[in-house]
Amino acid sequence: MRPNAYARAGVDIEAADRAVDLMEEWVEKARRPEMVGGLGGFAGLFDASALTSYRRPLLATSTDGVGTKVAIAQAMDKHDTIGFDLVGMVVDDLVVCGAEPLFMTDYIATGRVVPERIAAIVKGIAEACVEAGCALVGGETAEHPGLLGEDEYDVAGATTGVVEADALLGAARVEAGDVVVAMASSGLHSNGYSLARHVLLSEAGWALDRHVDELGRTLGEELLEPTVIYAKAGLELARETDTHAMAHVTGGGLAANLARVMPKELRATLDRTTWAPPPVFDVVRTVGAVEQADLEATLNCGVGMVALTAPDAVDDALARLRDHGITGWVAGEVDADPEQAGTVRLVGQHPGW
Repeated sequence: MRPNAYARAGVDIEAADRAVDLMEEWVEKARRPEMVGGLGGFAGLFDASALTSYRRPLLATSTDGVGTKVAIAQAMDKHDTIGFDLVGMVVDDLVVCGAEPLFMTDYIATGRVVPERIAAIVKGIAEACVEAGCALVGGETAEHPGLLGEDEYDVAGATTGVVEADALLGAARVEAGDVVVAMASSGLHSNGYSLARHVLLSEAGWALDRHVDELGRTLGEELLEPTVIYAKAGLELARETDTHAMAHVTGGGLAANLARVMPKELRATLDRTTWAPPPVFDVVRTVGAVEQADLEATLNCGVGMVALTAPDAVDDALARLRDHGITGWVAGEVDADPEQAGTVRLVGQHPGW
């Protein structure tokens, strides 16, 4: 029997249906009590009556993708971790203002639906949602033959959260004397992969299966290391300690992202001697002869999130981070310097650099 016209154009509806069947068990794991219904509807439903306990709830929303890190997952044919990168990118943009992520939707575009591959991607997204404490209420898988190669795909996501208005974190609450508490990254996370791929794969000609002694594993394994999800730890700091602001260190690097939550009249100074970045950053720096200023303007250099916390709350904040398995340390402080107000500066040098 001749395939239908849509199938002849390269779109396999049956494969898409099978992908939904395979991913259903993972989506079911990423539920919250407020989630209404399951897969198959035109929209994801979330019971907003949960917000009636708030005096003045502010809804927060964020959307993002994972950039060219998907090229690493595709090249290695390993697809069940990229979801952690996607979830981390969106939920932790909410947490920095003190918002609890409530629910998330995802979008996967691919040249050809391979049900097992789509299910693996969604598995990672669902597991990461569980780690972040938010529900995966729905998503979309789109087959785009002719636009994407058969084994190519891209992922994006959007999330919504809520914060009490008088608990909102941000620049308005930052004070002189606040301490910069840094939280360790697991590596590159999901930013700067165009630089890393250009330097290591294109210019140096390294293969993803190359064992790199400095990394203690293959280059591909390092580049596919999932993003740390700081959501639950960050929310605990926001709710239980005297933390005034947080910054998620993504594209643009540490200084630029911290500057986004700095009041114009204050300055933050971070001391590089307080931490040694994971080896991958030095590998990119040395192999590609990348200037430190360029590196710091592109990569997180070992710090995935920072909190601006009152001095007398720092020990408590660090202990809570440890309880969540996150390494934290005092990296700097906020002061009032009228000549450099509104800036973030890094001083000193990382150990071994």
